Amino acid sequence: MFVVRLEHDDPRKATGVRLIRRGLAVRTRRPPRGAVILDPTSPVYLSPADRESAESRGLVAVDASWRRIDEVRWPRGRRRVLPLLVAANPINYGRPFRLSTAEALAAALFILGRRDQAERVLAEFKWGPEFIRINEDWLKAYSEAEDPEEIEKLSKRFYDELAGG
Repeated sequence: MFVVRLEHDDPRKATGVRLIRRGLAVRTRRPPRGAVILDPTSPVYLSPADRESAESRGLVAVDASWRRIDEVRWPRGRRRVLPLLVAANPINYGRPFRLSTAEALAAALFILGRRDQAERVLAEFKWGPEFIRINEDWLKAYSEAEDPEEIEKLSKRFYDELAGG
């Protein structure tokens, strides 16, 4: 797992920094060629079909502020967006899509069939287990999907349920 740190925010609050310090992720400026890049602007959803690429080339999160997301120059690679999930971190608690770097990496690991590793990432934070608790049904459904199209359908269905429609 890799983290591209853009230093948009306080390093004491940056979840990517904690993962690097604890040896759970490696800081990089340039992700490995062909790595799976978590990118909220990508049109392609992350799915279990990306597992082989993530395991052989790496999984990358960009540690940036949501307030400055439009300024980010996304690294080249297999850019993938995460489906609907609700944040459990104290800054964006309860907000859909506004995940911390640690939540994004953990969600990706869960979807890619690495639940144990996802739980290790989240165990670094007091609120970490809450992320799995509030998203568990969705994460399980996403991890059983066949491809990005199925993930997209599930995400839209869950969004409609969340919106009360």
